[in-house]
Amino acid sequence: MREYYVYTMTNPSHVLYTGVTNDLVRRVHEHRSGLGSDFTGKYRITQLVYYERTNDVRVALAREKEIKGWRRAKKLALIEAQNPTWRDYAADWAEDGRGHTEPEGRDSSTGVSE
Repeated sequence: MREYYVYTMTNPSHVLYTGVTNDLVRRVHEHRSGLGSDFTGKYRITQLVYYERTNDVRVALAREKEIKGWRRAKKLALIEAQNPTWRDYAADWAEDGRGHTEPEGRDSSTGVSE
């Protein structure tokens, strides 16, 4: 079964970027390499601070759209509820995006932490 991720990345200034992917490790590696998007490259967004996992791409896309529509304060509250220290979940992943252990995340299909 395929998995999809809605994720938020940031930089030291806490500029936020929210996206969706079916391969979180690859996508984080792309952002860190400056290949993820013009926005993440411009603002050097490299830290994964939040993500949710679901098996339904429609749920993932709807959730991404929902989060992107929120005010900044609500996005910050979402991140801090799961990750109060703003730890970079991908800090220990290999530079090439392989050989990682994913942190516990949030399954948006059930709405509960795993």
